[in-house]
Amino acid sequence: MPDGPAVAATTRTRLRRVGSSDLTVFPLAMSGNVFGWTTDGPTTEAILDVYAAGGGNFIDTADSYASGRSEFMIGSWMRSRGNRDDLVVATKIGKSVDHPGLGARAITRAVNASLERLRTDRIDLLYLHVDDSEVPFDETLLAVDALIGAGKVRYFGGSDHTGDRLIEARIACGQLGVAPMIALQNRYNLMHRAEYEGDLARVARSQELGVMPRFALASGFLTGKYRSRADLDEGTRGTEVARYLTKRGMRVLASLDHIAAAHEVPVASVALAWLLSKPYVVAPVASASQPSQVAALLQAPTVQLTRAQVAELDRISAV
Repeated sequence: MPDGPAVAATTRTRLRRVGSSDLTVFPLAMSGNVFGWTTDGPTTEAILDVYAAGGGNFIDTADSYASGRSEFMIGSWMRSRGNRDDLVVATKIGKSVDHPGLGARAITRAVNASLERLRTDRIDLLYLHVDDSEVPFDETLLAVDALIGAGKVRYFGGSDHTGDRLIEARIACGQLGVAPMIALQNRYNLMHRAEYEGDLARVARSQELGVMPRFALASGFLTGKYRSRADLDEGTRGTEVARYLTKRGMRVLASLDHIAAAHEVPVASVALAWLLSKPYVVAPVASASQPSQVAALLQAPTVQLTRAQVAELDRISAV
């Protein structure tokens, strides 16, 4: 499917608010997890150009992606295009080799390093990439709040935290009088539902967190590209996708095929639209390794699934 029509259609997509913040974002975040790893500089810039041209304004990365090269490439692109003020930039800290963990010193140094690579003076949404149980929440929260007070971070959220830990963090924020988390990023897709749909969904509702599902396309399985082991890539992605090549996985793809045909959109668009139909989901996080793949991502917010179609995908994908 050509990029042009999809881009034209998505420029009218309504932005969504992230939790209780004043951040408003396109309902699909462009992940930088392949930038600097499997995607080179020119390709990365082309991907981001197509995304921005289609109305996209939400870029998600981490200081650990390609050892910081992802942030550097995104920063170079923003500088060359002069569009930093048009974007919402999210990054994650806690997993980098240089500044691991969520101690106060590591947080401050990690954020300063990310700002330098991103060539910006603020991070719009900072995620705690790990749940560092070795560091008291008070220390982590006070360090983040100091960065918010300094204008280097606008808002922050959690990633890979359990529901109980998110509740603990909210209580600590209240006791300390510091800014609370406003967002949550965890693995959530049609093939991986139980982790989020239990305690995390209840906490997201009670705390009004904006939810950004990552691995939204199950490492590419939900694009429909992988139908047998012969289709698998070598390396990590092949290993990830192989576990979905089951009877359940094939039933999910068959249902996606049927619904995609009815809407005349790619399979990936339907898989993302299903996520967008869920309460508190603001913007699934998905990646593209080629500019031609971006159109299917941009189309997702325009796909209005019927209640029957959502129910069918719920039923077919249930464990």
